[in-house]
Amino acid sequence: MKSRVSIKDIAEMAGVSHSTVSRALQGTGRMSEETRARILALADELGYTPDALAQSLVRGRTRTVGVVVTTIADPFVAGIIDGIEEVAGKAGYTVLLGASHMDPAREMSVVENLRQRRVDAVIVTASRVGSYYSEHLRRFGVPIVLVNNMVESEYLYAISCDQVEGARQATAHLLSLGHRRIAYVGSSFREHSSKQRRRGYEMALEEAGITTDPNLVVIPQENRDVTVGRRALEMLWPHNPTAIFAYNDLTAIGIMMAARDMGIRIPQDLSLVGFDNIEATEFVTPPLTTVHQPREAMGRAAMNMALDLLKEKTIKNRMLACKFIVRSSTSPLI
Repeated sequence: MKSRVSIKDIAEMAGVSHSTVSRALQGTGRMSEETRARILALADELGYTPDALAQSLVRGRTRTVGVVVTTIADPFVAGIIDGIEEVAGKAGYTVLLGASHMDPAREMSVVENLRQRRVDAVIVTASRVGSYYSEHLRRFGVPIVLVNNMVESEYLYAISCDQVEGARQATAHLLSLGHRRIAYVGSSFREHSSKQRRRGYEMALEEAGITTDPNLVVIPQENRDVTVGRRALEMLWPHNPTAIFAYNDLTAIGIMMAARDMGIRIPQDLSLVGFDNIEATEFVTPPLTTVHQPREAMGRAAMNMALDLLKEKTIKNRMLACKFIVRSSTSPLI
């Protein structure tokens, strides 16, 4: 295998010092334009590429950011990553990706692995252990930005959508259609955001003078959103809900699948609202009413926050607005 071309190789062929080659490649230092052009031409001819590891040792930065996700199969996560990579690429940063698969121990292990790889910052989406980072990760010494998990600490910062307000709007929409038996399906493996959305749901009921029926709040102990939705409808249907607000769109799609199997018509027999506005919501039958989270914008904001932290700027947590989208899965109570 051909050995890597080094600055030493270029210096020997050009008949100049190592430092002269280094300055020419970086576009700095004083030298004749002829010498600079000759060095650059040799570097191009030999296929020289900078040693990123060596440069990082000199700079004290690797120009990499670690991103921890639940799973790359989650459409919500994919949007976040798109936003992160858009900003990272323009800033000359490389993104290293790791998946926690909704396991708190694995999430911590992935973050530790990223630290060992000397990433400059870490972005964690849908964290299951966000509240524990401040006590366990102080030794990391790099900023950690959480997406959809508002936690304040010396190293922790957060980007989030206003999930409480989004959930309140979703439930208020169902109330405006005359529904009173409105159920909430939560997520057992995203405890923080599930509580936020449940709070918005309960706020809307309280504003309407309705006491929350505990039989209409279920959090199935399943490890896949679609399966959660399927199981939730089986649990809820004996309690006569006329509408369901689901934790996210995949959960709502699971409810749709179960409804089809059970002969329940949506929205004639059951109105349904999701959360996230993933692409599939426009193509299911009927198209799903949902709460739009600006996923790409959240990813861009998280990466910009990480870059600002690396520049030692003063940072505050950011909360972006959600947008409620009405489609055909909800209708007035008959």
